[in-house]
Amino acid sequence: MKRFLLNTLLLLIALLWFKPLNARQPQRQHYDICIYGGTSSGVIAAYTAARMGKSVLLIEPGKNLGGMSSGGLGLTDIGNKYAISGLALDFYRRIGLHYGKFEQWIFEPHVAENLFLDYIKRAKVEVLYESRLAAVSREGKLITGITLEGSNKTGPGNLVKAKMFIDCSYEGDLMAKAGVSYTVGREANDLYQEMFNGVQLMNGHQFPDGIDPYKTPGDPSSGLLWGIQPGVLEKEGTGDKKVQAYNFRICLTNNKQNLIPITKPENYQPEKYELLLRQMEKRPWKSLQDGFIWSAMPNGKTDINNRNGFSTDMIGMNWAYPDADYHKRAEIWKAHVDYTKGLLYFVGNDPRVAEHIRLEIGQWGYPKDEYTDNGNWSHQLYIREARRMVGSLVMTQDHCQGRARVTDGVGMAAYTMDSHNCNRLVINGMVKNEGNVEEGGFGPYPISYRAIVPKANELSNLLVPVCLSASHIAYGSIRMEPVFMVLGQAAAVAAVQAIDHKKTVQEVDVAAVQTLLKNDPLVDGSTPEILVDNNDTLKVKKKGDWTLQRQGGYGPDYFLSETGGPENSIRYLPEIIKEGKYEIYTYYPKQKNAGASTSAAVYDGKRTKEILIADEEVKVLGQTSGEWISLGQYTLAAGKGAYVQLSGKGRTGRVVADAVLLVPLDKR
Repeated sequence: MKRFLLNTLLLLIALLWFKPLNARQPQRQHYDICIYGGTSSGVIAAYTAARMGKSVLLIEPGKNLGGMSSGGLGLTDIGNKYAISGLALDFYRRIGLHYGKFEQWIFEPHVAENLFLDYIKRAKVEVLYESRLAAVSREGKLITGITLEGSNKTGPGNLVKAKMFIDCSYEGDLMAKAGVSYTVGREANDLYQEMFNGVQLMNGHQFPDGIDPYKTPGDPSSGLLWGIQPGVLEKEGTGDKKVQAYNFRICLTNNKQNLIPITKPENYQPEKYELLLRQMEKRPWKSLQDGFIWSAMPNGKTDINNRNGFSTDMIGMNWAYPDADYHKRAEIWKAHVDYTKGLLYFVGNDPRVAEHIRLEIGQWGYPKDEYTDNGNWSHQLYIREARRMVGSLVMTQDHCQGRARVTDGVGMAAYTMDSHNCNRLVINGMVKNEGNVEEGGFGPYPISYRAIVPKANELSNLLVPVCLSASHIAYGSIRMEPVFMVLGQAAAVAAVQAIDHKKTVQEVDVAAVQTLLKNDPLVDGSTPEILVDNNDTLKVKKKGDWTLQRQGGYGPDYFLSETGGPENSIRYLPEIIKEGKYEIYTYYPKQKNAGASTSAAVYDGKRTKEILIADEEVKVLGQTSGEWISLGQYTLAAGKGAYVQLSGKGRTGRVVADAVLLVPLDKR
């Protein structure tokens, strides 16, 4: 108990030290770069711009930084680690350092928020909290300034001027108020020749057949149960303005010393959960996992997400949110809070819920050490999708699946084309959800720079890395927190380039942006890591019988030997640009029927060291195919003398060879 109280005190001190909660007046009126939205993307953009020598103001309408990354989404949607680079990767490495690992993709909310605050502190970024956009001033194609108001309409309005603006909000408010073209909802499939846009009736997160939708079963005149929308199912692929469901990613704990019980919330309405009871009757729950994606986070905590037909997603209740005014948005947000807290209480207390389920959820409660300035409840509703810019280029399904490829990529995405349900309605006398899509099977792909800038005839000093230009279904693949960080960094680099070379954002030399992102990924002049992926034909030599696998590795593919043995080996030949000490890793994708071990041999130019990677000792955490396995630390001379070789040696069973990574220990 003493240790818990000490940790809580240290957390509060850290928050007070890092975060000026009442900072509502900018220190100056004119900045090089103004960033609206303190999301993960906004923090990384602000850090990048400040480290590149520009005056920066980061504006956050709330009291917390990090958006969903500090708001409960601790089970990071990765897709493929190959897509995550620069400061985004640095963030997950720092998360790993906190938990004693090389990198980690699952974490507690306060750990993430403290890291975002640390980025702000290290770069000396000025942050304006509890301030939201009221108006945008323009001269021709330039934003000249923005007017702010207190998020609770308290205090005087502030006028902020800047040379460049970056909209990192989840809603795209700056983009919209500035007059940039955007869309809301789902495009028809035929607009961009897609398959998975528009109306989609699929089986994911769906109700079982036969659930009656009416308050009095069998009696339409009694009215629809709460949560069901009137209307009919439109033709597959039809466009509309419906928005995929929002929810809260819920952080609970089962640590009794750190637990606040789940009690009856205000505005509790048990009738909202009648559909859940009917779902339970058709498909009884064996555990909480039958109604929630109940993912374990460190220190006895959770990241809880939606599962099946009726869960944490408040389907159909957010359609007005993207274009709503602040008052209406606050109502929608509060309705989601009431619904979610009510759902937790209902499952734990309603006598119609099976006793073993009530007992199971009764072991959990709200963590005392999370969201301490917001009643131990997340500060961020999961705005999965709001406005999407229609910019110089629209990313579509063809880009995700590799049929169209851009050369001006400033970031990558790799996640499944994913949409939560958009509607809940009556179909053939039964309640059904509509809009869920989960289509994957493709590798990492580049995101065009043109997708984060407006059309040239609209605005010349705004970048939009979050509500970027993409179709609904392509956005479903791109819209992941690590990708938002990557694009935030790219947007900041481009904004700096535009200022330094007196260019519009459309005129920026994208090749120069790509070079800066590659050569100085941490924006500190440190030596970049050296990656040798298995598909680098100039630096990878293959011997024996290997097949190329396109699912489940690092990057687009990896090599697999079904039999192992010393005659099957892969040799990686990195080129060392700067002499120094490096830690060498190999990416190990977990396989069914894997061999008991993989043999690694590292030659540092003078001697060879052999390492045995035991399959049973590799523990994969989070939504990823494998982990980086350290092969040790080595002093390497400049040039091409060193190598890493992987094989099954004398053992049988599946052996994989994927990527090798050299991390400089002397960064300078």
